[in-house]
Amino acid sequence: MASRNQQVARVLSLVSVWLLLHQSSHAFEFKVGGSQGWASPSDPNASVYNHWAQNSRFQIGDSLLFVYPSDHDSVLRVSKEDYESCNTEKPFDKFTDGHTVYKLNESGPHYFISGVAENCHKNEKLIVVVMADRSKHDSNGTHSPSPSPSPTPSPPEDMTPPSPAPAGEESPPPPPGEETNPTPAPSEDSPPHKNGAGSGVVGSIALFFASSLALAL
Repeated sequence: MASRNQQVARVLSLVSVWLLLHQSSHAFEFKVGGSQGWASPSDPNASVYNHWAQNSRFQIGDSLLFVYPSDHDSVLRVSKEDYESCNTEKPFDKFTDGHTVYKLNESGPHYFISGVAENCHKNEKLIVVVMADRSKHDSNGTHSPSPSPSPTPSPPEDMTPPSPAPAGEESPPPPPGEETNPTPAPSEDSPPHKNGAGSGVVGSIALFFASSLALAL
């Protein structure tokens, strides 16, 4: 009996590890500048790093890897104004370890420059724009309210309803251009957003798989 419990615990542990790996597989680490790394560009007139950033899509949870010689360079995270003027005096963050990993925890633009002002003026600078996290909005299951149908207009007061036809005679057809009992067009609802239940489905499948294995042992 004890060996069976150990086998069940082992299966559940493997499933837990798999779930952790699945959740972390969505985050990526981008090496800034590719093989060139973080260094002063050979062409000071070229926006090498911004061109590199435009070819990638950055999301919350991703990381930037800056590789540079720690005795000659550094990385500063600065404001937009300091980015444009290459002001190295008041950065938000300063990194000098030569192998800097910066995690992107907020959406919007992030500004980085070299800690050497001369290198910054040679375009050793970078803007990374992180996409907004849509999952928080989608997880609420909310969607845009559907527009209310327009009220049916009332007939003008000076219009009197037609008199009923005498017995044995058919009522005359309505005049052209008028409809009898018009039906208002149905309103179109906005398509619902995703409710962010994908991870829950994956977890349920994994736990079902683990339970099946445990029962089979």
